[in-house]
Amino acid sequence: MTVQLPRTRIFRSAHEDARIAGKPVDAAHCQSLSYRLAFQDPDFLLKDELRPVRLQLELLKPELTLQEHHIESTIVIFGSARISEPQAAREAVRQAEVELNHDPENRVLQQKLRLAERQAANSRYYDEARRLGRLIAAHSDDHHFVVMTGGGPGIMEAANRGAHDAGAASIGMNIVLPHEQLPNPYITPDLNFRFHYFAIRKMHLIMRAKCLIAFPGGFGTLDELFETLTLIQTGKVRKIPVLLFGKTFWERIINFQALVDEGTISEQDLNLFTYVDAAEEAWEIIVQCETGQV
Repeated sequence: MTVQLPRTRIFRSAHEDARIAGKPVDAAHCQSLSYRLAFQDPDFLLKDELRPVRLQLELLKPELTLQEHHIESTIVIFGSARISEPQAAREAVRQAEVELNHDPENRVLQQKLRLAERQAANSRYYDEARRLGRLIAAHSDDHHFVVMTGGGPGIMEAANRGAHDAGAASIGMNIVLPHEQLPNPYITPDLNFRFHYFAIRKMHLIMRAKCLIAFPGGFGTLDELFETLTLIQTGKVRKIPVLLFGKTFWERIINFQALVDEGTISEQDLNLFTYVDAAEEAWEIIVQCETGQV
């Protein structure tokens, strides 16, 4: 989507009218809410009836910004916000062990330790995502194959961090949640976006994507993965590589073959994605797909 404005203006810009409207007015009959300019009236913009307008604004703001930065293609990496870097994961195991030593029969603490150990094992994916982000950034520029994530912690942070390690720009698509999810600090500030609508956020995640890589994750990762697979399967978007990082994890979590056996997807649908287990393996597939070798 490209939005072009006339080169010469006849009407004053909205900036100019906003500046004029912002000047103090003493007249009592100009103090009502109805007198505000519509686009400067937050109470009006937040009305339920204005949802279609807010949807459009949320589509346009990131799109125009990405156009201004001449970003043409992205590599999208998503995965769990709960997978931390190995050092933090090991520290969580240590703390859980200390707590359990004080109360060895406590089942809650036993479960806490088991979960911490599982998360420590999964923390290798943080390093892989970071290495993949760095690998992509090292072979791309600020306009093509730009790393894009959901903007949060965990795997998303790792991928943005890898691009940051390589001195490259990267994009974050954060979302407002009941429990505040701050964007990770490795996103390029001018490419750090915040969304209200999941649907518009997911649209932006795929609009420029040349590849999507799904690391182990929960509901959010599954939502993004299956929406992408659905769009490709139904021909709503052209086919792009979808890489599932961590074959053991994904085969344990999702039995795709069972869907084939039940007749709910076709055998050919299994070709919509590829399992990978290393950053270098993922990058090689991306290059091969881009050069037409596969």
